Amino acid sequence: MSIRAVVRNAARPAYLPVMTRKIWLRMVVGHERERAAATRWASERAENVNEWGKNIDAALWREGEEFTKSLAESARPQVQRLVAAGVDLGGPGGIELLYFLTRLLRPTMAVETGVAAGWSTSAILAAMRANGVGHLHSSDFPFFRLPDPERYIGYLVPGDLRDLWTLRIKGDRRNLEEILLPGTEVSLLHYDSDKTRNGREFFLRRSRPHLAENHVIVMDDIQDNLVFREYAEAQPHFRVFEYMGKYIGMTGPGLAAVERKTSAG
Repeated sequence: MSIRAVVRNAARPAYLPVMTRKIWLRMVVGHERERAAATRWASERAENVNEWGKNIDAALWREGEEFTKSLAESARPQVQRLVAAGVDLGGPGGIELLYFLTRLLRPTMAVETGVAAGWSTSAILAAMRANGVGHLHSSDFPFFRLPDPERYIGYLVPGDLRDLWTLRIKGDRRNLEEILLPGTEVSLLHYDSDKTRNGREFFLRRSRPHLAENHVIVMDDIQDNLVFREYAEAQPHFRVFEYMGKYIGMTGPGLAAVERKTSAG
């Protein structure tokens, strides 16, 4: 079924250029060349995200944990339907952190790349609803190995949160051109899409002119290559967290500002 779906989706003019580029990057650029060094660097610096969050604001971290449990429970029937259909869009990964950061930073605008089922999307949106402010712009591209893949993007995002959300599904390069308009400033950025060096570097380069003064960047799966290391080590401050054998990186002046408030308190 996946081969038929790939062929069918490739016949769609809007899909073919992005699909071709993704396949080319995997084959030519590769995805394993820096993994060992990146994993070693991340593991040597990894902290426990639960301890970090509780040290910043224990009550707010518990709120994030409770949200995560509630979302997992409410989404269970939908996840079971996906499994029964043979669709694997991945599970929740570090969404407590995204909920927590959104509550702390209170961004008026956040950007994420990579939606999949919508776990992270739901976390950011729920925190924005609790804050009473904010709008999330998400970039994704349909998982072209599936038939009718658009229907699965954000599959788990609750209906009552969708008015805070704008989703674009043309791929990061086209989507970010529409999101990051002149004069736009973004306070929270979550990167979880193209894990290649090329994809990460494009995201960092394209978003740089639009970073708010106290922004935070969160990047998933930083063990795949050395891009986060190279970027983070040029910043005044960063954190690395281990999550189920993978690593999440976080940097930006907003991170230092949050931690300074804690130490001052």
